[in-house]
Amino acid sequence: MIQVINRALDILEIVAANPEKPTALGEIADTLGLNHGTCANIMKTLVARSYLEQVGTKKGYILGAKSYALTHNDAYRKDLVDAAKSEMEKLTEITNENCLLAILNGEKRIVIHSTHAEQELQVRTSSEKYVYDSASGRMLLAMLTDPDIDRFIEKYGLPNPEIWKEVDTIENLKKQLAQFKKEECALQMLAGRQVIGLAVPIQKGTKTVASLSIYLPEYRYMLTDKTDLVYQLKMTAKRISQRLK
Repeated sequence: MIQVINRALDILEIVAANPEKPTALGEIADTLGLNHGTCANIMKTLVARSYLEQVGTKKGYILGAKSYALTHNDAYRKDLVDAAKSEMEKLTEITNENCLLAILNGEKRIVIHSTHAEQELQVRTSSEKYVYDSASGRMLLAMLTDPDIDRFIEKYGLPNPEIWKEVDTIENLKKQLAQFKKEECALQMLAGRQVIGLAVPIQKGTKTVASLSIYLPEYRYMLTDKTDLVYQLKMTAKRISQRLK
């Protein structure tokens, strides 16, 4: 048997025993009789692969999205999904476009729930994308505090010009994020793919906890009532936010 794989599985089993309550690194290491540094390195890999999620710097760890996805279990962020499900279905019925609920996890945005339209031509997007490469990720980043945005940029750098050519400097990136925050709406035009992404924030109290987004082909976006589309998106997010209070 490969020892490091055994240890990784042991860690997941300990966290899974109480998935809603964060488990501290020290508690996990002591339970397994592991050196704290060794345990931290294994858990860092599990976090990077989204099998674990760190809740703050000192609060501990819970199961990540990938752990739930393995069994097609929708319990991940259950409060969010429960609050959003019916409202997202209504939004998809009204707009006849795919709708996504996503959260921020490190440098990626992760889809935790989606609804699908009946259009013959539909836009599909990956369940995980880099923050800069999605309207939902950009919206989530824009709603962070200024110090958190600075830390994100320091850790992950600027976007690749092929992904977001308009923000070639930190100053331009911050200006664009400030605009998204002010409007409470982020728009992304995917060059070469003829796809439009629109995203708005979902709040729990004063904190942004998720983004709600619609992705559609550019030709349908150009023909639709854009003001009404954004209005429907924002009203849906508002109702979901109210359910989370």
